[in-house]
Amino acid sequence: MYPSQSAQAYEHKYGVTVPVPVPPENHIPPYTSPAMHAPPQRGLTPWSTGLCHCFDDPGNCLITCICPCITFGQVADIVDRGSCPCVASGIAYGLLLSFTGLGCLYSCLYRSKLRGQYDLEEGPLPDCLVHFCCEPCALCQEYRELKNRGFDMGIGWNANMDRQRRGVMGAPAMGAPVMGGGMTR
Repeated sequence: MYPSQSAQAYEHKYGVTVPVPVPPENHIPPYTSPAMHAPPQRGLTPWSTGLCHCFDDPGNCLITCICPCITFGQVADIVDRGSCPCVASGIAYGLLLSFTGLGCLYSCLYRSKLRGQYDLEEGPLPDCLVHFCCEPCALCQEYRELKNRGFDMGIGWNANMDRQRRGVMGAPAMGAPVMGGGMTR
């Protein structure tokens, strides 16, 4: 942007420089296409396991096939960071699944939250379609992702955070393990 004619005349007459406004970094002029100025995409992380790797954890695969509300409750507790307990999330999912048959409408929201928290790739299909087409596989993949990130899925968010504070192995985002003093007599 250049100063206007009147600004140049003011500078000449009074010897004072008129500051030229600079648009903010994310400013897109109205005459250009926003697609031309889209910010570069952040690097997204791939999932630690594939959608169909359910048999990497056969115990969870079996539980999810028999009663998906258990796996969903465990995933939701970690994703919500303990704000909604595992039991409450599992019951809400189970009721929605029982009365409508569409628990995927609720669980796909948690897949999106999980992806947002860890910058995970969406994959070949949107989250809702992944859950609609293959709900058990999607829940198992989310469970494995959190487990591979260091969460003990059986104890919930609060216990995981307590373990992390105490430095117990298996807790997420821990530092180096604390070594004992060695053997004593």
